[in-house]
Order: sequence, then C-alpha cells, then structure tokens
Amino acid sequence: MDCLFDFDYANGCVLGTDEAGRGPAAGGVFAAAVYFPKVTDELKVSLARLNDSKKLSKVLRENLYNIIISTSVNSIVCVDVEEIERINILNASLKAMKLACENVIKDTGLKNFITLVDGNKLIKDYAYPQKYVIKGDAASASIAAASILAKVTRDRYMNDLASKYPQYGWNRNAGYLTPEHIRAIDEYGLSPYHRPSFLRKHFEKQLTLF
Repeated sequence: MDCLFDFDYANGCVLGTDEAGRGPAAGGVFAAAVYFPKVTDELKVSLARLNDSKKLSKVLRENLYNIIISTSVNSIVCVDVEEIERINILNASLKAMKLACENVIKDTGLKNFITLVDGNKLIKDYAYPQKYVIKGDAASASIAAASILAKVTRDRYMNDLASKYPQYGWNRNAGYLTPEHIRAIDEYGLSPYHRPSFLRKHFEKQLTLF
C-alpha cells in the first residue's frame, strides 16, 4: 500500500481523479476527485487494501468508501445519458472528471499541486497542471480512492434505477450488455436511461435477421 502513497509523494501535492461507467449501455458516467490533506500512518493502515475498485469485493469497496469520504476532500459528479449522447462517452467522462476536480480545488483552495488523471487522456479545457497515469488506479492512492468513490456511487445509482426498471437487471449487470440485459432490451425496448449510441450495432445486427 505504501507504494501507492509513495507514487503520490513523488509527484508532490496531488489531486487524483477517475471515472466509472464508460462501458455500460445504460446510466450516467460518474467521476470522483480525491485529495488527502493529511496522510498518517493510521490512514495508510486503514487503506491498506486500496486498489483498482474493479478488483475489490463489493463489501471491501463499501468499507473503503466510508474511510475515503471521512479522510479526504472529495467530489463526485455524474454526467447524464443525454449529455453522453450529445458529446460522446469519452468527452462526458473527461467533463465529469473536470467538474469533480474543480469542485475540490474550489473547496480547498489548493495551490502548487498536480492533478493525476487515470487513463491515457488529459482533461480538456482544464486550467491546472495535470498528467495522465495509465492504470493509475493501481499506482496512485488518490486515483485509486477516486475510483472507489466513483464506482460505489454509480453502483448505488444503478441499484436505484433497477427498482424503477427491474426488467433490465441493472442491480446485477450495472448497465453492461450481459445476455440478460440484451434479452430484456429485445423484449421491452429501451428505457430513458439507455444510451442509444451504445446499442446501434446490436439493433443493426437484429435488422439483418429480417
């Protein structure tokens, strides 16, 4: 675990950001930004299993989420389906990260820092120093923490939507195109929370069958 904080230390004062929800065909895309104002030995121990959120169990993610929320300055932002369809999923993800980072900067008055962005793209129209970190959620404590906040929040959001649209099984598939989800789309059609651009190939394939 020390190596994740060591990576952050090597970059000076850092703000980490990551997203959740680029791949699913339903629901908004979420991003979080995390700044740890004070990293103590106690915090390192409590976050000893911090890692890429997708590699952690749901229970562990929830436990880490609570610790991160209480020990960091953070922001979590959702860009909705309408905006995803308007500007595309990559730009929507970067926009969510930009907004989340700017919220933390405003709340803290951060100076002389660098933003660590998970992935291989920089945030567009961002007025602060930044660098991208490929697989950053396995390298940087701040990015890994942002990954957990974004994923846990999005999973809760998809569970809430599943109660309104139970036929799609979003509480199980989080909006990804599993066989169950695809069958439900074919039977019930699209909901207001689906991303039509993500389903174009599926519907084009269906049309070739007639």
